Amino acid sequence: MKATVTWTGNYTFVGQTESGHAIAFGAPKGDAPKPGPSPMELLLLGAGGCSAVDVVGILEKSREAIEGCEVRLTSERAPTDPKVFTKIHMTFVVRGRNLSLAKVERAVALSAEKYCSASIMLARTATLTHSVELVETGA
Repeated sequence: MKATVTWTGNYTFVGQTESGHAIAFGAPKGDAPKPGPSPMELLLLGAGGCSAVDVVGILEKSREAIEGCEVRLTSERAPTDPKVFTKIHMTFVVRGRNLSLAKVERAVALSAEKYCSASIMLARTATLTHSVELVETGA
């Protein structure tokens, strides 16, 4: 995997992935608006996205009638440099029909313990916790 980060001025950077996707990020400078997510916000989003991909894939393979998945993340960071994440909580809100709570919880656990390299890496400095909410969408 390769990527390039280019400074475009005013603490704005553009990240370009090997697959051709780009995202602006950085920090505000003076009165300039924030150009996009901060690098730490991107890390948090990466962990949530990695876990969501796993959970959706596992539930589809389990033939669960999943219609939606949202991961709500909250975090805490160390007060001094380096301000690493110290706590991250992921709430998985999974929508579908007649979903099995046990299967959803198992999918979340498998992601956290085996598949999601982003959250497993962050768990080396932060306490990661998870919860699940099921939303029934009807028969």
